[in-house]
Amino acid sequence: MKRLLFSFFITCLCLGCNGQSTSVVHLQCEHLINPLGIDTKSPRLSWELQTSREKAGQTAYQIRVSTDSLALLKGKAGMWDTGKTNADRMLVAYSGPELKKFTRYYWQVNVWDEKGKLVKSPVASFETSDFPPLGDWAGTWISDSHPMEYKPAPYFRKEIIAYKKIASARAYITAAGLYELSVNGKKAGDRLLDPMYTRFDKRNLYATLDITDLMKEGINAIGVLLGNGWYNHQSTAVWDFHKAPWRDRPRFLINIRINYEDGTSNTYASDNTWKTTDSPVIFNSIYTAEHYDARLEIPGWDMLGFDDSKWQPVVVKDAPSNNLVAQQLEPIRVTATYKPVKVDQRSDSCYIFHFPINTAGIIDIHAKGEAGTVLRIKHAERLYSDGTLDMSNIDHHYRPTDDSDPFQTDIFILSGKKEDRFSPKFNYKGFQYVEVKASRPIVLTAENITMLELHSDLPAIGSVHSSNSTLNKIWAATNNSYLSNLFGYPTDCPQREKNGWTGDSHIAVETGLYSFDGITVYEKWLSDFQDEQRPDGVLSNIIPTSGWGYDWANGPDWTSAIAIIPWEIYRFYGDSRLLFRMYDNIKLYVDHIDSLSPEYTTTWGLGDWVPVKTVSNKELTTTLYYYGDVLILSKAAQLMGKTADAAHYKELSEKIKQAINTKFLNKETGIYCSGTQTEQAAPLYWGIVPEELKGKVAANLYRKVQETDFHIDTGILGAKALLNALSENGYPDAAYRLASQETYPSWGFWIVNGATSLYENWKIDTNRDASRNHIMFGDIGAWMYKGLGGIYPDENAPGFKHIILKPNFVEGLNQFEASHQSPYGKIVSRWEQSGKQVKYEVIVPPNSSATVYFPTNVKSGGPKKLAAGTHKMTLELN
Repeated sequence: MKRLLFSFFITCLCLGCNGQSTSVVHLQCEHLINPLGIDTKSPRLSWELQTSREKAGQTAYQIRVSTDSLALLKGKAGMWDTGKTNADRMLVAYSGPELKKFTRYYWQVNVWDEKGKLVKSPVASFETSDFPPLGDWAGTWISDSHPMEYKPAPYFRKEIIAYKKIASARAYITAAGLYELSVNGKKAGDRLLDPMYTRFDKRNLYATLDITDLMKEGINAIGVLLGNGWYNHQSTAVWDFHKAPWRDRPRFLINIRINYEDGTSNTYASDNTWKTTDSPVIFNSIYTAEHYDARLEIPGWDMLGFDDSKWQPVVVKDAPSNNLVAQQLEPIRVTATYKPVKVDQRSDSCYIFHFPINTAGIIDIHAKGEAGTVLRIKHAERLYSDGTLDMSNIDHHYRPTDDSDPFQTDIFILSGKKEDRFSPKFNYKGFQYVEVKASRPIVLTAENITMLELHSDLPAIGSVHSSNSTLNKIWAATNNSYLSNLFGYPTDCPQREKNGWTGDSHIAVETGLYSFDGITVYEKWLSDFQDEQRPDGVLSNIIPTSGWGYDWANGPDWTSAIAIIPWEIYRFYGDSRLLFRMYDNIKLYVDHIDSLSPEYTTTWGLGDWVPVKTVSNKELTTTLYYYGDVLILSKAAQLMGKTADAAHYKELSEKIKQAINTKFLNKETGIYCSGTQTEQAAPLYWGIVPEELKGKVAANLYRKVQETDFHIDTGILGAKALLNALSENGYPDAAYRLASQETYPSWGFWIVNGATSLYENWKIDTNRDASRNHIMFGDIGAWMYKGLGGIYPDENAPGFKHIILKPNFVEGLNQFEASHQSPYGKIVSRWEQSGKQVKYEVIVPPNSSATVYFPTNVKSGGPKKLAAGTHKMTLELN
């Protein structure tokens, strides 16, 4: 084999005055920056090195923790000092003296680099709340006196006194339902749809809000508006959330802790001295919409001195559960705003607004008209041929009992006194088009309405760009659909369901983790799995659930999320806490499947959902997921030192593999089952094909793809396997050709027909399974990082401590770049090809290393090991 022809050098990237300088950056506690309200006694601390030097790394660290930031700067740690620890770890759990409640801690890390030079980090912080079991929460849960069927949302208010000069003030607040908190007439923070959805009778989340700047010495007014959320589901649909066992009138619990400059503090809490009345929010449903009557507005209701003498006393309520937990994840926020790109005036009272993107969110509208004018604000993803809104693709699961709660249709009633403004507080929708139909003539322009994009506000940590504009748009649409389906838990679609479908989530988890820092959302969601798992190990196919989903479509091909997601978090972050926490749950789940599968295969599953045309063998696909779960369990047991379990489940995985190959593989032909794209790709993807037959199985897959002229013919399980199986088994050109197709059926077909998000069905105009914002075909985003950029985590050195690079310089693509901000820093894989030459550039972050495996179309001398730094190579193609 000819030697690799390359030119190799290090490029210094200036990171300050000195290109060779090193700094310690991105300090996090519990994977958050300077978090408030930590309720774990052993929080995880992490950091990164930033430098451009070749072979840069960490040889030792020293963590100091103190309650005094100035003392910390002087090198004094009043709480915990690890001393100089010879290790290259950059994720360390606190193990000092027991942390105190409601205390702000400052921490700093010293790092010794590969030359033994000391580098000091800036000071970061975290603040504790109460620790479970909670002992210092004051007050009671409160609500109004209305039954759960009552529609208007309630206001609550209370005036409290800050007796001295305030050093800091915190609101610790939870709700069964949703809340919006205000202090002295101003909204506290920028969170929306808080708290995150859980199974309310098992676990409730509380947030810690910094309200220091809203408080003042003396009297302060506290206001709370309560919404239904998933707790009091007043809409009716096939998922039976209106029958949830926890359902009741919304309620909340708040503790306001004021810390004074003299070191003292006092706490105010919700109790029977608060007052309540109805708000202008006359109906709210997380599933359908929100109705608002501006005539009922109460000016100053949450401000100092308001006369609440006509308000009603509150009612003390029982806690929904006995498990109150800190909400330690990125909140839902407004992340972008869009103005209409077109306004279609249909009459003097009907306007249709076209927005540039199909996404999840709400509108912000202001209008002026006669008192009592009713605006019906309808949201949809597509239009009929006559330009009117078509909701037939998203409303067929809704089962209304009357016409008072139209689907995805806000109702806004004008006061006639002023220009009124409305934006839903307790709802979100999936839409691109908005129809505003007024009961009287009204004048509206593009300036009257704005689309507000909402989702869990995860930091973006990955990017993809190529010379193929359609591929770039597919990547952007994938990210849009991923975020549109992230609201404190991953969902399938933001309009017709909003359900936490387990299958959609594990299919898209790699896509999410390459592009976004999502660990906090997944850690929260896996706690929901623990709440929903039955004693026999069975899970619902949607989580959280009101009880629906335990009897259909919840086999391994869907509910394997319980094992796959903790394992992917471990691979991407090098953090084993979630995997170890879920170990017993995974084991319980796997043992249940094992008890149902004496022959080591199972038909318990949904199968390759929404295929183009060819139906694949369900027993094969669901057994492959069973195999994957068992293998993950074996690896987790090995990591935990459970050697007996590790050996048992490793042996079980081999039995499952053998059973699959015995039952489904024709060893003469190299064909699984009938040889569909899914049936050939999935065994390759899951690694169960005998080594000596991989070439034959892959060749059969390639021929099957040729038969469709390089178009996809799978459902969602096959779509995840197909591109990866081709790229990783000698056919990357075929994978790229398939991924970049622009004719039906393909991702690109959606794009060239105007899609800005991923669809639920390969057909655009189908009347079933027709959501236009679904994530279940979203693994193509992860494939771009892997199949083209070649960036893979190494499970033997997780968190990208060691990076596996397997780029593919495919025919028809001139340039490609992928980057990922790993726990060790930014990884870049960039290439450009011209003729027989490829210029390839890799950035390996400090304290990490990489191994490049060159594709077969490159003249190379085998794998090449790379140290930290920037590496540029010129490669010769065959």
